[in-house]
Amino acid sequence: MANKAVLLDRSLEVLPLFRLSDSAEDGAISFIPDGGGRWRVLPAPGDRLPGTFDQDVYVEIMHRYGEAGYPEHGAINFTLHAFLRSIGRKADGRTYEQLRASLNRLVRTRLESSGAYEQPFERSFDSTFTLFSSAKIERRRLTDRDQLALFSVISASEPGEARVVLAPQIRANIAAGNTISLSLQHYGSLTNPVARRLYRLLAAARSQDMVTWRISLERLASQLPLTQRYPSHLQRVLQPAHEMLIAAGLLRDAGFHQIGKDWHVDYVLATRNTIAP
Repeated sequence: MANKAVLLDRSLEVLPLFRLSDSAEDGAISFIPDGGGRWRVLPAPGDRLPGTFDQDVYVEIMHRYGEAGYPEHGAINFTLHAFLRSIGRKADGRTYEQLRASLNRLVRTRLESSGAYEQPFERSFDSTFTLFSSAKIERRRLTDRDQLALFSVISASEPGEARVVLAPQIRANIAAGNTISLSLQHYGSLTNPVARRLYRLLAAARSQDMVTWRISLERLASQLPLTQRYPSHLQRVLQPAHEMLIAAGLLRDAGFHQIGKDWHVDYVLATRNTIAP
């Protein structure tokens, strides 16, 4: 994977969105930012909350949006086969269906902000939106079907062309420069989904010129978010992610400390050029 930068909406990155497991849990995510307000992520009826696969789909969509030159209409087009290969997944019947379900989920999952999600030139930060305004998948063009024999696991009826439109709120933040930057190479090298989410969150902290960052363990669990609640369980989930980020040079140090009855995590961040190319 080339060492390319991908711009993400900084306002969205500091808020929880993707469960760090692909469980069937369908309860809403609720979060109160440090500055006040309220953020909620509500799954569509009959569906689950976005999870680890959806996180990777989101980052790749944002990468392709940048590669397309950040079009004002927010629409990008791609083949499902090329998309799956880009995120390191084998293209077969199972992953086609997984991608199709993910795109549909990210169109239908409702994001509600009451003073939590900041938007440029808006006096009120209250809004309800979805990550993608639309996502349409069409069958392969007839001119492409002669290539299906090259992929024995793909049937001729398998849909192959997608068109995704990013939400106008996210496009506005990108256009206004309210962004963070990730290395696509570093993101792809992190095989732990918790490490991938932490990378996104640490990049948001580093964009504010933070060198060290202390956060309560309970607060971090809500912001990622993680479903574990006991400090010992949270530490077991976070420790492998910390080790992976340190090994990749994206984090200099991380440690758990108890202050009174509360546990905290202390981070020493890598240089900005390392985190964001």
